[in-house]
Parts: sequence; C-alpha cells; structure tokens
Amino acid sequence: MATTVKTPLEERWFLERERAAAWLRLAFAVLAIAVIQLNPARVARFPLMSSIALWSFLAYSTVALVFVLRREFAILRLGAVTTALDVAWIALIVISTGGSRTPFFFYYSFPVITASLRWGLKGSLPVAFVGAAIYVSIRWSLAAEAEGPPMGIDTIVIRSLYLICLAGVFGYISEFEKKQNQKLLALSHTAANVAALQERRRIMFELHDSVLQSLATLILRLESTRGRLPESQSETCQELRSAEELTRTTMKDIRAFLAGKTDHPIMTGTLLKGLQEELRFIQRGLGMEVILDYESEDLDLPVEMEREIYYVFREALTNITRHANASRAEIHIKRSPRRFEASIRDDGIGFRGNANVTQGGLGLTAMAERIKKIGGEFFVESSPGRGTSISFIVSL
Repeated sequence: MATTVKTPLEERWFLERERAAAWLRLAFAVLAIAVIQLNPARVARFPLMSSIALWSFLAYSTVALVFVLRREFAILRLGAVTTALDVAWIALIVISTGGSRTPFFFYYSFPVITASLRWGLKGSLPVAFVGAAIYVSIRWSLAAEAEGPPMGIDTIVIRSLYLICLAGVFGYISEFEKKQNQKLLALSHTAANVAALQERRRIMFELHDSVLQSLATLILRLESTRGRLPESQSETCQELRSAEELTRTTMKDIRAFLAGKTDHPIMTGTLLKGLQEELRFIQRGLGMEVILDYESEDLDLPVEMEREIYYVFREALTNITRHANASRAEIHIKRSPRRFEASIRDDGIGFRGNANVTQGGLGLTAMAERIKKIGGEFFVESSPGRGTSISFIVSL
C-alpha cells in the first residue's frame, strides 16, 4: 500500500479505527479461551496446538492494543502485516479446534472488517477470498485425515458467501465514509482559505495605508538626506544607501507576504555570510562588540531549516540592538552530524520571566515557534541586569 500524508483529523480517525480493531481483537482472543474452557472437548484432538494458538493470540492482541494506546504510528501503519497475522492466527485456531463444526469460523470476519476499514473494497474482498480458501482447505484436509464424510458443498458455499458479502458491505461503508470525510475536509479547507483570504485583504489594506506608505516616505527622506551630504562624507552616504536598500527590501517582503508568496531572505548555504553582514553593521554602526564563533563554514542545512534559523538570528539581534542596551553580543554555532546547536548572549538589561517565553514579547514567541516548526527546542534565560541568553537545538 502506498504511504500518504494524513492531516491531523485523518490521523485521529485512523487512530480511532485502529483502537476499535485492537479492542475487538482482544475480545475475540478472550472469548476463544473462555469457549474452550467451557468445552475442553473441542481441543481433544490437538491440545498442544490449541493451547499455543489461543494463548499466543491473546498475547499478540494485548501487545497490539498497547501499541495503539501508546500511539505508535510506525507500528500501526503496518496494516498489511497485522492483517496477515490475524488471518494466520485464526486459521491456526480453527485447525486446533478441529472438526467442521468449529465455533470459530466467524472469527474470519475480523480481518475482513479491519481490512475494509483500512483499504475499503480493495482490501476486504481479497482478505475474504483468502479466508474462505484457507477455511475450505482446512475443513477438507481434516475430513480426509479423519476418513469421514467431506463437508457439504452447501456449507462451503454459504460460509464463503457470508465472508464475501460481509467484505462487500463493510468495504462499501468504509469507502463511503472515506469519501464523506474527504468532502468534509475539502469544505473545511475551503472555509479556512476564504477566512485567510479575507483576513489577508484586511491586513493588506491596513499595511498599505500605514506601514508601506511610511516606508515609502522614509526612502524619500533618506534619498533627500543623502543628496544633501557633501562628497567627503562618503561613509555616511554609504550607510544611508544601505538603509534605503534595506527599507526597499522590507517593503518587497511585506508585499510578497500579502500576496501569499514565500520569499527566502538568503540563498541556500549563505547563513554564516548573512550573519557576518548583520554583525558587521552592528559593530560599525552601533559600536557594539560582537563575536561570531563557529567550527565550520559548511553548515549543510536543509533550505527550510536554514531559512527559519536565519529569521531567529535576525530577530534576536534586532531585540539586542533595540531593547537590551547591550555593549557586547556573542553568537556560538555548533553543527554535528545529528543536530544543530546555537546560542545568542548579550550583557544587556535583561528581563524577568525566564521560564515563560511569552513574557519576553512577540519576538521571543515568534522565535520559539520557528524553532518548534523545524522540530527543535528553544530556551531563554534572562534576569534583570544580567543580560539574556537564547539557545536552541535542532535535530538533523
């Protein structure tokens, strides 16, 4: 079976179905042992085989239920394996209970039902045919071995049709439910997209009337100021030109965001270069002592991860320059085969609330969410007068 990506809602439906199947399997195992205890004559012919089949099926059912309750999706997704095990164990129970009047024929309905829940008709029908074929083979072989009359053709037909019809009904119901769930998900996604579009348009107009117009005015003032400076102040002119370009880039990023586009701020593999440029500006423009410590220039990070980490670094440096009143900042980066570690420390005024990231403001919250988005852990340590330390670890 092909592996598909499931939404959280589909994952929840999947888990509920597997939980119901696991409880039903365990109930079948307990019921089988109870039936044999009430009528030991059923296993007089194969007592050892019956004991092994019944108790191992109970152990297997218990282990499967534990995996479901612990949400071990890697095991749960082995649906074909568990279905094959169900059929094999039920066949062994049928053999060990012996005779054409075994009370456990209806147990073949269990893998048929679970296959229909997992794959619909394309899963339930093959399992039903396999179960019927195994049952007929067992009954005929046991009858031949006992030199008794073979099982009647009418019994074979009725029991085979029972499994096939059961597979058709449950398979159809499962596929119908799946189609309805897909329609509900599509409607939910459509409603969410419409709401997001309306909110995006509202933000777009607000930003256009306020932030974007202010940025455009700022660019004009910077250009005007730079034009009035004498040629001798070339370094100041260069800084003003850099400020103009940064403002234009910011306007471009805002417009791309409002248009629903993802714009990468740096090229892949240039994270360190981008940081060096940021720190160079902080050191020259603000006079702050900055240190960038790293072991290798080749970080070799995935594109999405590098993008999110860059945003975290940039937000942290912005907070230091705007709020920390710091004279020194340090960035330490360590890349190992299995994870990426980084820390940003400053000697600024700090703040209260080490354990609660949200108390540090929207910037810290955004940084924590970005690191969480790429599967990492985010930490903040700060106290008044002792600076702030931000660190994060991301598994590779």
